[in-house]
Amino acid sequence: MPTYVYETVPTDASAPERFEIRQGMNEAPLDEHPERRVPIRRVISGGMGMVSSPDRAMPVAGPSCGPGNCGCGRF
Repeated sequence: MPTYVYETVPTDASAPERFEIRQGMNEAPLDEHPERRVPIRRVISGGMGMVSSPDRAMPVAGPSCGPGNCGCGRF
């Protein structure tokens, strides 16, 4: 089961509180804190992807990666 990051939705000037919950991928996102019963929202964040090749894994190409710029010797 994946772990999702949620945060509380502040109703005043306070900062949101972040926490993690394990849920199945086909479960609907929660909209209420399971213990405190306050509104929450799921946090969507990016990460670094990896591309696997038979001989080694390489980072996914980014803005500075291209012919002659990667430094990996494969382009």
